[in-house]
Amino acid sequence: MMLIKSSWKGHPTFKLIPTTENCVYVEGIYDRELNVLALIGNIKKQQFHMLPKIDANGDPEVRKSSKEGNQRPFKEERRAIETFQEYYLEDPADIDYFINSFAVNKDGFNYKEFFAPLPQPDASQLGSIPNMMKLVSQQ
Repeated sequence: MMLIKSSWKGHPTFKLIPTTENCVYVEGIYDRELNVLALIGNIKKQQFHMLPKIDANGDPEVRKSSKEGNQRPFKEERRAIETFQEYYLEDPADIDYFINSFAVNKDGFNYKEFFAPLPQPDASQLGSIPNMMKLVSQQ
């Protein structure tokens, strides 16, 4: 796999992409908010998910009435779909070991720079709506 710079949830991060067709992983991405390396394997499995129920035209069926606490305005049904196996590495030592074992460009790529905590907004600027809007537009 090859390390590349990317972004996730509006923050710079790194991803791992396969370099050969027979790679056992489809993708890897480091989530800086959770400090987790998420890996997608090439093994497929059947898994149940709640999906929107669709009408004859392919549009989601709208609920006639919503129960209190139900946030979704459309009907859902439980379906088995084929998904890729997922793996999550949380321990920094495990992430280092994985990258040193699988990344072909590990020596020329500083992935540890993305382990640094994300910058937090200045709390003094959060008191007013205009200042909050400035912070959001800067990110």
